[in-house]
Amino acid sequence: MKVGFDNEKYVRIQSEHIKERIAQFGDKLYLEFGGKLFDDHHASRVLPGFQPDSKLRMLMQLKDDAEIVIVISAEDIERNKVRGDLDITYDKDVLRLKDVFTERGLYVSSVVITQFNGQSSAVLFRERLERIGGVKVYYHYLIQGYPTNVELIDSDDGFGKNDYVETTRPLVVVTAPGPGSGKMAVCLSQLYNENRRGIKAGYAKFETFPIWNIPLKHPVNVAYEAATADLNDVNMIDHFHLEAYGKTTVNYNRDIEIFPVLNAIFEGIYGESPYKSPTDMGVNMAGFCISDDEVCSEASKQEIIRRYYTALSNMVDGKNDDHEVNKLVLLMKQMKITTAYRPCTVAAYERKLRSGTPSAAIELADGTLITADTTPLLGPSAALILSATKYLAGIDHEVKLIPQEMIVPIQMMKTSMLHGNNPRLHTDEVLVTLAVLSQKDDNCRRALATLPMLDGCQVHATVMLSEVDRKIFKKLGCGLTFDPVKK
Repeated sequence: MKVGFDNEKYVRIQSEHIKERIAQFGDKLYLEFGGKLFDDHHASRVLPGFQPDSKLRMLMQLKDDAEIVIVISAEDIERNKVRGDLDITYDKDVLRLKDVFTERGLYVSSVVITQFNGQSSAVLFRERLERIGGVKVYYHYLIQGYPTNVELIDSDDGFGKNDYVETTRPLVVVTAPGPGSGKMAVCLSQLYNENRRGIKAGYAKFETFPIWNIPLKHPVNVAYEAATADLNDVNMIDHFHLEAYGKTTVNYNRDIEIFPVLNAIFEGIYGESPYKSPTDMGVNMAGFCISDDEVCSEASKQEIIRRYYTALSNMVDGKNDDHEVNKLVLLMKQMKITTAYRPCTVAAYERKLRSGTPSAAIELADGTLITADTTPLLGPSAALILSATKYLAGIDHEVKLIPQEMIVPIQMMKTSMLHGNNPRLHTDEVLVTLAVLSQKDDNCRRALATLPMLDGCQVHATVMLSEVDRKIFKKLGCGLTFDPVKK
């Protein structure tokens, strides 16, 4: 994989910059973490070299000064809202996050349940957390007219009504399972209540995207718009920053739109606002760590196309309408790219035309294109992985890694005993079989050893893949797309 991002530099200068921001406010800094604190696979795809746990590693540099507050909305608990990438509910993800942070040696001090209005499921969740122990649990309530009714918000009947979250360290990281949880409101409420207690506390925001100090239409920033097409986020020039400093920076519409309100809230708390623009509030240093702009630009264009295919498939499955697809089409036009920009897509189509069956293709790190189609024994994804690993291991294409007499009994089990409709082997079944055979077969061992070389490779299939195949390609680190065509 070509690297375009200096991850070690990022971890170092990001932690240093946060320390500087803590010092700016004196006693305490509430740092709102937007996006994912770890498992940030979008960032690792558009900034090759960025490690998915980079932000967590950065936080580890500050662990002696930091504590974590996890926020969840009572409405999300009530609705059993699911985190799409992990397919677990937000309340379960709070427990997962707590365990992951604690295992890393980070101090999780509390959980705040926001937008609380007596929801019974939220009460039960609080009771569950208290039974488990280890963290304190607080309620923050609905405030009529939030966020525009500043007079009410900055009062005893607004923020003053919320539970005061007791914190003990100079850096308080406020994170959540997903967007809309109320992280910013928790930070602002704490500023109000800390100020009432004579404690000087500040606020900053850590969002990786859009990157404020690269151009508005840079592919990395456009890829962020593609990633949030379902939310209709739009990158914009921060006109507040331009007016205050004469410098052009990039932010996104929601932060720019809410800034006048935040400014008024800050003035209500402090008497004056510490910031002149939304960009001022941020602490993101990712833009200073792009080491190869061309690599990151290319990776981002691939991400935009991947998002387009994902939106198409979701529309076919009834998960969205054409609004998201149309926005992604517009972003692709802005970047002057089409699906034909993706070599593996073109190769998969050409293979399908020759074979007349669903096909797949992979572009390896050196640009080599490997293709495969559907056979009576294997689906196109399974066949593709076998062909790619043989190529990487220097094994002749005609060599059969898995004997037919071994595949047939597996097919019989799938159809006759497990009552499946598709007898062909999926990618996971092929890999397990390959692993078993590798104990005695040198070719299988060599092929299996090449799997890490698939990390960062691009894959396209001309048919919608099973959930199993999708997860395998994701675990291998492949950038996967497929046509919205059901088998």
